[in-house]
Amino acid sequence: MKVVTGPTPGTVKPAPSQFGWINLLKAGAAQLIVLHHLAFYGPMSDHVRFIFPSLIDWLSSNARIAVQVFLVIGGFLAAKSLAPSGHAGYAQPLLAIWRRYAKLAPPFIAATLFAALASSWAAEWMTHDSISAPATLSQLTAHALLLHGVLGFASVSAGAWYVAIDFQLYALMVLALWVGGIVEGRRPMAWLMPMVVGAGVTLSLLNFNLDPDWDNWAPYFFGSYGLGVMAWWASDPRRKPGEAVMLFMMALLPALAGLVLEFRSRIALAAVVACALFLFGRVKTVNEGRAWSLVHGLGKISYSVFLIHFPVCLLVNAGFTRFAPAEPAWQLLGMLVAWSSSLLAGAAFHRWVETPLSRMMHALGEQLAVRDVHMPRRLPERRNGVSLR
Repeated sequence: MKVVTGPTPGTVKPAPSQFGWINLLKAGAAQLIVLHHLAFYGPMSDHVRFIFPSLIDWLSSNARIAVQVFLVIGGFLAAKSLAPSGHAGYAQPLLAIWRRYAKLAPPFIAATLFAALASSWAAEWMTHDSISAPATLSQLTAHALLLHGVLGFASVSAGAWYVAIDFQLYALMVLALWVGGIVEGRRPMAWLMPMVVGAGVTLSLLNFNLDPDWDNWAPYFFGSYGLGVMAWWASDPRRKPGEAVMLFMMALLPALAGLVLEFRSRIALAAVVACALFLFGRVKTVNEGRAWSLVHGLGKISYSVFLIHFPVCLLVNAGFTRFAPAEPAWQLLGMLVAWSSSLLAGAAFHRWVETPLSRMMHALGEQLAVRDVHMPRRLPERRNGVSLR
């Protein structure tokens, strides 16, 4: 790994740098989520369990907590974009929330439609609990609005809940910054937002996260998200070491208290990831060497892999159930085909769906913003030289 320190005058421009350790975490977590769903939903994993019982059992039960990596990283990057220095205030909260929706929802909607079609296709080849009932218009509409969980609709695809929760958490963070700015007014309070986020982490981990009835709402997950937020603020190199540690402890200590109250492996993992981001999250690396190029590539397509892997795995499951022998070795091959196909489909989806949709929504947003700024205002009506406005 080569750490980027900045270009030297007169030298060749360096390769683009990225947050290497974040991409490594995202890449690894995405693989575990794909393998978790392959192991949990079957039916290929039901046959493979005969030769690898411990591995399949671990993937189907414990690997799901890898989603905590995305929650913590989501908070880390949200703090970077919304409030890099941890100060309260946000001028256009609704615009920021719209931009987040425009980033998350269009590829999610496309993947949801593909999942609905894949379920119908897979149903022609096999009968299994992993196949969803035919999607209804109201169900698809709820997914498009990212309200499927809170409205009680069944998810069309595995992992759909996460997209809605990510949007809720981001919106909650934006609104907290906006309200904090109103409270702060003209009196700068540097510790206001860290105290607010620290309190949110405490409430989440000591209350909401202990009640499964809240698992469709942002407060249930804010403990992990807030750990990421505080990791960004505390890792600011401009802070003194003592101040940085104190800031990070405002989130880490509630996490440790929550683990003492009731140990949850998902929260333990979130705390570990937050510590890693506090120490190494801002380190940037370049695409030098095959290993780091692969890491950065997998990190870049991780959201697309997350969105598209389930329908791909469902189709491969149906194909191997219908056309391959029901023997562990053949079904193990099927799981490997599903895993690799998910990565290939994720790369294709990122290039041909996620990226074009992102550009289209960005261009639409820019056009609306320009139109709002330059739209001519109707002059006030005048009679005999007197304005009636």
